[in-house]
Order: sequence, then C-alpha cells, then structure tokens
Amino acid sequence: MKIGIIAHLKHPIIAPFAGGLEVFTHQVTSSLQALGHEVMLFASSASDPALPLKSIYSDEHYDEQSKVRKQKKDLPSEYIAEHHAYLELMMSIDDYGFDIIFNNSLHYIPITMAGTLSTPMVTVLHTPPFYELELAIKAERKRKVIDYITVSQQNAKNWSSLVEDCEVILNGIRLEDWPFHPEAKTDQHALWFGRIHPDKGLHFAIQAARAAGISLRVAGGIADQKYYDKEVKPLLGDDIQLLGLLNHEQLSAEICAASACLVTPCWEEPFGFVVAEAMACGTPVAGFKMGALPELVTEETGMLVEYGDIKALAKALQQVMTLDTQRIHQYANEHFSFHKMMSGYVQFMEEVASRKKNLRYAV
Repeated sequence: MKIGIIAHLKHPIIAPFAGGLEVFTHQVTSSLQALGHEVMLFASSASDPALPLKSIYSDEHYDEQSKVRKQKKDLPSEYIAEHHAYLELMMSIDDYGFDIIFNNSLHYIPITMAGTLSTPMVTVLHTPPFYELELAIKAERKRKVIDYITVSQQNAKNWSSLVEDCEVILNGIRLEDWPFHPEAKTDQHALWFGRIHPDKGLHFAIQAARAAGISLRVAGGIADQKYYDKEVKPLLGDDIQLLGLLNHEQLSAEICAASACLVTPCWEEPFGFVVAEAMACGTPVAGFKMGALPELVTEETGMLVEYGDIKALAKALQQVMTLDTQRIHQYANEHFSFHKMMSGYVQFMEEVASRKKNLRYAV
C-alpha cells in the first residue's frame, strides 16, 4: 500500500520522545516501511530525518529541553499555525495518490476535511473525547467517511455516543526493546517514569512511596514548570531521586532494576504505555483505577486503587513487590505484542482501502 501518515504536531517525531503518541507514530512509520509499504509521514520539521518525512510545520522555535514552543510576538499562535499547517496539507493530500491516509493527528482539520477527499482515511482515537475533536467527529458522522480505531475498550466506550462499535487494536510495544533482567533487582525501590506534568500525578507517587517507606526514583523531563514548582518540588527529599530525561537504554535499565513502578494518571488515560513497558521488564505496577489501566493490569501483574487514595496506593506498592516477575514478563509478551498490533492495523487499512476502491469503481 501507499500510505500517508498524519502526525501530531505538538512535538517532533524523534527520540527522546515527548510522549507515547510520538513513540507510536515513529515505530508505526518505520515498521510499515520495513513491511514493504510506501510511506510518507507528515510531521514537524525536527522529526527524525531517517523517517520518510514531509515537513508541514516548523520546529524553529521548539525547545528540546522543555518540550514546548517558545512564544514569539511576531508569529501566529501555535493554535493558528497548526490550523493552517493541517489545512494546507488536506487541500493537497489527494495529489500524492495514497491508497489510504492514516490519521494520528488529534486535530479537527483532518476530520473536518475528510469528506472533501477521494482518498480514504483511517483515524486512530488516541485520546478521550475533547471539545474540538468531538464537534468535528459529530459533523463527520452525518456522512461517515472515516473509519475509526481506538487503543482500548475503555476509550471505545468513551467515544461510543459518536462512534458506534469502534474497532479496538490494543497498543503494542517492541518487546525486544524492553528486556527482562530479573538479576537487576538488587535493592528495594520504586520507579515513576514519564512527563512531569499534572496529568501524570507524580506528586501522588511521591506521597505514596514515602507512606510505604520505599525510596522512589523519578525518570522524566519537566513538561510543566509551574506544576513541578508548586506540587512536586516541595515534596522532594533524600528518599526521592530525580534522574531527569533518560535515553531508551537508561530507562530500560531503571525499570528492570526497580522493585515496582508507580503509575498515577490524573485523567482518563486511553492506554498507558508505561504499564506495558514496566511489565515487559518484569516489573509490577501499583497505580490508580483510571482510564484503560483496569484493562491492562491484572492481579498477577499489579494492583490498582481508587484515584487519589494515597494510603491504599502505599499499601498496594508494598504488596506488588512480592509478585512473580517472570509471570509479569510473560503476560506482557502475550498481550502487548507490537507485531500483533501492526498486523491488526495493516489488515484494517487494507480492508478499508479495498472497500472504498470497490465503491468508487461501482459508481
């Protein structure tokens, strides 16, 4: 197939990745190429040049450390700039002759303009509903020109009022990138990793680890300085070690060495890559019953408690450290296969492209 992939423009698609969506987009793009498909990725300019990149948005003012775009008074707002980037793309994307457009943008413009295209579109719903995307999809559903996929049963339920019977393809990870080294767990400590942002709830993890009497290592960059200064910094102490933003190999080693990982989302997390990555390394999870996490975490791989319950989370952290790390690793292999995920996406896109092509010929 000839596939056009539309990326999220908040961050470049390049390591070290700003978040799970950037990882997903990079790995799916490179995997589709490896499978022999002709691929073009529409993303921002600082994305990985090793990818088949077509830049549609400048990263000239993107700060790699803070992962935000520096505001310049002589430039249009980020909102307006993204709007125009996607608008220009959608006005010309038919000209590339794609068999399918694979939309991962989270933006309303590709949804809104899908009905003007002759090229069929598959859109992945990577987030719970939010205002602009809801409005766009509500309008699109009057004609139903897009085929949708989402990443968990919970997120399918979140969208069910607009997208009935949404296809679910559970996110997968490259398990070989997250090796299992049980001998690395030499001392008892917990790990929290991800973006330091209000959505991720690091302050809860610090309080729970301290209540459990277990030291905590924190891996991740500061994505929201105000949140860090107000909610996280006052909680720091000798029992909390900030590791900063790690590369992949460093992070994998940290996960393997941890006795448990704390996962503390403060929003309806549609999937939770940190859960899959922790389990692949054989590390149990203690976290909140939020979003898709109850689908991912079982009694043999971790324990979830009600959101915000620090006392219960501390107890869960202590309890999960006794779980069988080999069984956790095995569970990840059985449920979070990247190759299984890719097979699902390719099959879905081939079916959509074939169906729409046959409809065009029938007309």
